[in-house]
Formats: sequence, structure tokens, C-alpha cells
Amino acid sequence: MHLKIVYGIFTIFKYNAIELFAMHKTEAGERRKLLQRNARKLASDVRVLQKAAKHLPAARQEAQRLQEEADAALAEAEALKLQARLEDLTVWVMDKTKRTTKGPRKYAYWMATWRKGGKTRNVHLGSCGKMDAEAALQKARAMKAEAIHVN
Repeated sequence: MHLKIVYGIFTIFKYNAIELFAMHKTEAGERRKLLQRNARKLASDVRVLQKAAKHLPAARQEAQRLQEEADAALAEAEALKLQARLEDLTVWVMDKTKRTTKGPRKYAYWMATWRKGGKTRNVHLGSCGKMDAEAALQKARAMKAEAIHVN
């Protein structure tokens, strides 16, 4: 949701910060969200079982087992965070037309776009004639990993 404020000839748009920096949906990102949601549910169940453990000794063991499951889910979700960040990029084709003495000449280039530090980064990957979409995607992922300092 945005709010438009007009001051004379200047127009200012105010956006919710969550909308500005939201990640695109990726497989790893969706899996991470699911794991976090499950961990929260398990933690809630653990709290209930810990209260019941005063009266039922078996509830304490079940609470401990569920707590271990929740911890494992959170650890896996944290491990997927970097993978989701690497997957969050867009590969696209830029068409350029150059005027020459023989007439206009068209060129097509692979480009990649991702966000880093609140800024959009556009990177030239190479000519469409020299690489296919899969090669461009692999090159973009390698370049993004280097840009965000992933070992």
C-alpha cells in the first residue's frame, strides 16, 4: 500500500518497508518459511506439554522430543537462508539496436538483476548467441555468490 503526498510540483510516495525489500518467491525461500512455521507450531505445543508435565510424566518426554524437532527445523531453515538469497535473482534478455552505415543492427545480451544493500544491481552476463539460458543462469548465480561474499 502506498500513500501519495503532493507538495507543489513534487510528488512523494511512501511505501511500507516490507513491500520494498521483499524477496521473490524461491523454492528454498518457501521451504524456509514452511520450516519456520512448523518450528513455531512445535514450540507452542512444547509450552502446552510443559504445563501438562506437572501432572503427566510422559508429557515431559514428549515435550523434549518436540523441542528437539523444533530446534532441528529452525537450524535447517537458517541453513536455507543463504540458498534462498542466492536463488533470488532475475535473468533477462536486453535487446540493443545500433545504427551503422549499413543500417540498424540488433544485438541481444543476457542480463541479471538482484538486490544488494537496498540497491538494484544489473549485471551483463554475455551474448545470447554465445550462451543459452541455463548457462546464463549459472553464471548469474556464481556472480551473485561472489558479490555477496559466499564461500
